[in-house]
Amino acid sequence: MKEKRTVQIVKKQIASFFRERKRMPTYEEMVALLGVKSKSVVHFWVGKLVEADILERDSGGRLAWKQRPFSIPLVGEVAAGFPSPEEEELRDVLSLDEYLVARPEASFLLQVSGDSMIGEGIMPGDLVIVEKGREPKNGDVVIAEVDGEWTMKTFRKEKGEVFLEAANPNYPLIRPRQELKLAGVVTAVVRKYHA
Repeated sequence: MKEKRTVQIVKKQIASFFRERKRMPTYEEMVALLGVKSKSVVHFWVGKLVEADILERDSGGRLAWKQRPFSIPLVGEVAAGFPSPEEEELRDVLSLDEYLVARPEASFLLQVSGDSMIGEGIMPGDLVIVEKGREPKNGDVVIAEVDGEWTMKTFRKEKGEVFLEAANPNYPLIRPRQELKLAGVVTAVVRKYHA
């Protein structure tokens, strides 16, 4: 029981480092992070996290998360109209990565600049999650290279002709003159209101 509790403490310390620095700590950094005296103790605890299916080693031997370390509780629903008298109750624990990203191996993030997609609710500064290899359908928001320039627009195909449409009337339709390459389909938008 004590070892299981210690594994969770070690997980939280590594997760905290990962959240702050956006990378896994080295074994040397884990010595200080965990407050131990040697890398062999770090190796022991990393082994316990691997056994518990919390961490894994990639093909290069580097540590990576096997379980998502940043899950938060899903406590219910909220009415977007009138307030609901329902009390908060724990419904589930939810990882935003798992909720927003169906295929992590084929997905990447981009930060939005410009206002051409505001009609779709995509604002400057938002992050979009893009899935590579997905066949776009009419109305999908896509990331595309058009005649050598990258853009994010709504995909349209009519009578065999493909064109891209902004979600802002100040921008014209884009019809490729020479080449259109699709990098992926936008599957989610993330907006942060406060730092």
